[in-house]
Amino acid sequence: MAHDHEGPLARLRRGHEELVLRQMRTHGPLNRAELGRLTGLSRTTLYDIVSALVDSGAVVATAPAPAERRRGRPVETLTLHRDAGQAIGIDFARRAVHVAAVNVAHEVIGSASAPHGAGLSWEKRVDLAARLVGGLAGGTLRLGALSAIGVGVVGPVHDAPATDAASTGTPATSTAASGTPATGAATTATRAAERPGSPAGGVPRPHEDLPVLLRKRFGVPVLLDNNTRLAALAEATWGAAAGVQDVLYLRLSHGVGGGLVVGGALHRGARGLSGEFGHITAEPDGRRCSCGKDGCLETVASIGAVLDAHPGAGDLDGFLAALPTDPAARRVMDDVGTRVGTVLAAVCNAVGPHVTVLGGELAEAGPALFEPVERALSAHLMPVSRPDIDLRPATLGEVGGALGAIALVLHDSPLLTRYHTPNSVE
Repeated sequence: MAHDHEGPLARLRRGHEELVLRQMRTHGPLNRAELGRLTGLSRTTLYDIVSALVDSGAVVATAPAPAERRRGRPVETLTLHRDAGQAIGIDFARRAVHVAAVNVAHEVIGSASAPHGAGLSWEKRVDLAARLVGGLAGGTLRLGALSAIGVGVVGPVHDAPATDAASTGTPATSTAASGTPATGAATTATRAAERPGSPAGGVPRPHEDLPVLLRKRFGVPVLLDNNTRLAALAEATWGAAAGVQDVLYLRLSHGVGGGLVVGGALHRGARGLSGEFGHITAEPDGRRCSCGKDGCLETVASIGAVLDAHPGAGDLDGFLAALPTDPAARRVMDDVGTRVGTVLAAVCNAVGPHVTVLGGELAEAGPALFEPVERALSAHLMPVSRPDIDLRPATLGEVGGALGAIALVLHDSPLLTRYHTPNSVE
């Protein structure tokens, strides 16, 4: 941020520096020609700005290896210094916290996860996240070059007026990941509290000041979004559907949700409601769901619902271990797969994805789940679509939401070019 005593030329130069650094955070290593195209700066101005950043140590210039050199002046690669800071992603799942970190050179530093009870308070969840982040890379993480921290939460995410309690009491000024200022807006996650007996278990309503809690703890702006939509972003950026223009992602965990990539862009939807596939009706006269409706897919295809249907398993590990030899467990999973495939077929008929990705802990059931899902897809898809079924297991595991949160912060995926990013708390 420019200081008030700076003159117009100093502010202009600082703006040019921030523009160059933002492009390098977004795109990773670049040469000067690529930077020029991305920033629109003149060759002379860009050379001056890059030279100053290299001299300060913020940017590292690397000459090509001798075997890669061609005639003429070597083309240097410019990258942010690895030690200049890291980008952090946190996924507050229903029963666990997942974290991941990359450095500003876009190298994954590490990831970590820890389970917790369903009723754990948001203050304690933030404490747990901070401990996990502190343990990454031997406790050497530095947030100096970090523009924001990305956070995934369960349920819809809305933009709502708020104030930053850490400030002087004036409304917080927030900045979206694209850099667009939005005064007086902060992000809060809103969803119905779990009802007693819900298969997903009880989850407390999120603290309305969750972004402020995180802002106080980590000292950087906070970007919140739905965690399953962030997992979809990660799978479509680096995972099972990397490079695919139209993707349907579904995660079967303690809750059920997903995300859509349509025409090469992540879809958020009005009021952040895109991807709530777990609340599509799968059993009209079924159990009451946490959302207030009856018979949602989440009431039959979540971890809690599966264990309720086969109580002898004890826990998910026991259920998965029983699948190869226990006919009752196979029947439960066959019913789950049929319900999931039927719902997926309805969504596929509506949006026509190239690839459907299935993730979450229940996806570890493998063929016992995927085979009935494929059968139901084939039975309920329009006949013309059946030969094009491409159902894939997710590849990024439980930290997919945290990795998607990092992509949200760095804005390093083309899937975000038309995506309305929720505002941050600074």
